[in-house]
Amino acid sequence: MDFNDRLKEISDRVQHTSLSDEQIEYSETIFENIKHINEYGQEFWYARELQKALEYTEYNKFVPAINRAIKACEQSGNDISIHFAQASEMLQIGNGAKRNFPSYKLSRYACYLIVMNGDSRKQVIALGQTYFAVKTRQQELIENYNQLSEDRKRLAIRHEMKEHNKSLVEAAQGAGVIEPKDFAIFQNKGYQGLYGGLGQKDIHSRKGLKKSQNILDHMGSTELAANLFRATQTDEKLRNDNVQTKSEANKVHYEVGKAVRQTIKELGGTMPEDLPTPEKSIKQIEREEAKRLKQINTIE
Repeated sequence: MDFNDRLKEISDRVQHTSLSDEQIEYSETIFENIKHINEYGQEFWYARELQKALEYTEYNKFVPAINRAIKACEQSGNDISIHFAQASEMLQIGNGAKRNFPSYKLSRYACYLIVMNGDSRKQVIALGQTYFAVKTRQQELIENYNQLSEDRKRLAIRHEMKEHNKSLVEAAQGAGVIEPKDFAIFQNKGYQGLYGGLGQKDIHSRKGLKKSQNILDHMGSTELAANLFRATQTDEKLRNDNVQTKSEANKVHYEVGKAVRQTIKELGGTMPEDLPTPEKSIKQIEREEAKRLKQINTIE
């Protein structure tokens, strides 16, 4: 996977949820543990395993939710056989004996429809709704990334940058970067590595921004993606190497930024400081998007 592919993979993640971090991790574990991959690399879930994960005591009590999901799938014009493939599961029936029972091989979309039609009183159903909605949206973005406009790419990556910066802050804190002034130095080291020695103030000045304006809100998708890669790889290295001191954390951030810069150079890309500053800020795009959605809702 080359640099640009890696950036796309990272930027395609989406997480819109009000659940706590613990709940998100819990839901990931529940549904990832019962996920299967077929010989073509496609993921699927067995209906009876999903039934247990969703805390239905009996399969026949789960069947109505499946039937409602199948109906919804059909009404949306999707091929039922693709999303709800007939299958069988080998289950233990007592005394160590096993027997085949009818089931389904469910696509991610099928699982999403099932949890949307499940017993909403169950907390695990809410977790499932979040998990499969997020995963389905991720796949949509992966499949349609190249069709997104530049503004929408910027919005997607900027949102992801916000999420990863939260994780980076936690990783940095674990390495002893606690005080705001220390974190400012830590962040600056990353920029210096990526921008060939230019710090945050230098980048801010080159872009001609006001003091109150955030440089990340005035980057194009390519520049944002490079910074996202810097942040995610620094986060990962701090945790994997169990970095414990501020000075070492600063060094890691600088070296990762420098490595990303070298990768851009080797791929023949434009250095981030030489990329153009977009006319519109992220905040302006967000306002325009909100206005557009409001007009659509008014028409409807």
